[in-house]
Amino acid sequence: MPRLDARLKLVASEIRGQIHADIGSDHGHLLAALLASGRIQRGIAVENKPQPHRNSSATLERLNADVRLGDGLDVIHENEIDSLSICGMGGQSIVRILCEHPNRLPEQLVLQPNKAIDLVRQWARSNGYWLTDEKSTTGTRRFEVLVLARSISNPDPVYQQLVDAGLDEPMGLMFGPWFLLRNDNELLQRLSEEQRYLQTKQNLTPSSRKRLDLIQQLMSSDHFLSR
Repeated sequence: MPRLDARLKLVASEIRGQIHADIGSDHGHLLAALLASGRIQRGIAVENKPQPHRNSSATLERLNADVRLGDGLDVIHENEIDSLSICGMGGQSIVRILCEHPNRLPEQLVLQPNKAIDLVRQWARSNGYWLTDEKSTTGTRRFEVLVLARSISNPDPVYQQLVDAGLDEPMGLMFGPWFLLRNDNELLQRLSEEQRYLQTKQNLTPSSRKRLDLIQQLMSSDHFLSR
């Protein structure tokens, strides 16, 4: 049984259901671990290139899993799965996959974007999914995992909690509402270092300028100063 790294262990800890699909399964290790631990009953691995498809097929050969060759949710049927994971992609790619077949999305999504995480939070905010939790790995590189659940009502209450705490929605979308509400020490330390770095730059891109402005607002907020 392959061992999961800290990032995929964190993802696996949030998944429990009957039929789970993993998009871009990268050797099928996550599904193999989920099946071995009994967290899921059946898995579906989706790969869009032949070699990763062969790799996942070899890992999952004797397990209760399908390995399908296709792009994102193209090869998933409506109402077929009750949870879904997409890990190790950029936020833009994840949002594209989620937008292409909204009728095939399950109740639970566990997403691990490598960049542009704010785009994934904004998608959830606008498409009827509540951000029920956020977790991160520790160490040199921080990987953030978003846990989403479909809701029949809007808006997501975590953003109102953020406002009640004296912060605002743009900060939550950029840095994570749950991280901010919990005063995530590692995140705040990293943002403080990033602030110092960005302040040394002469010509910031619009996105970097926006990020710096939000970091400065956060660092000067009563929520941060009262820590």
